[in-house]
Amino acid sequence: MSVHDNNPQEPYLSPADAPAAAAAAAGPGNASLEQQLAELQLKHTEASDAYLRAKAEVENTRRRAEEEVAKARKFAVESFAESLLPVRDSLEAALGIANATPEQLLEGTHATLRLLGQALERNRVLEVNPPAGTKFDPHQHQAISMVPADQEANTIVAVLQKGYLIADRVLRPALVTVAAPK
Repeated sequence: MSVHDNNPQEPYLSPADAPAAAAAAAGPGNASLEQQLAELQLKHTEASDAYLRAKAEVENTRRRAEEEVAKARKFAVESFAESLLPVRDSLEAALGIANATPEQLLEGTHATLRLLGQALERNRVLEVNPPAGTKFDPHQHQAISMVPADQEANTIVAVLQKGYLIADRVLRPALVTVAAPK
């Protein structure tokens, strides 16, 4: 009979009591079984401790990663904003000149536009300004209209508004007119 059978002649033993009962039933080899049991309990304690430590380390790593992602989201725009500050400074300087001549204003506007272009380029914001005759690409261009033209169908006739990419992702498609089929 096993220790788990409900035999009225044998008392019921819980699973926790089973190893001790087995050791007692073994007779003269009790010391050997008790030693094995103690070793197994020690190994179990060590494995449990290692498991808990590994679990805690994984939890700490997950928490640190979440904090880093939160910081990255919070400060992602910092570099971009920093590169735009010279553009703002240039605009404020232009507004500070009381009696600027049209030539000075034009020169300052061009300088400010260059600063803005540099800031966008540093942050991987690239222009989409296809030349006339370029094949229409629906991933980077948005056709506003089709017009008759002396060029191949489905090619760009004119750019109405530049588009922009961030790295390889379209921020805003270029608004274009496209040559109609003949």
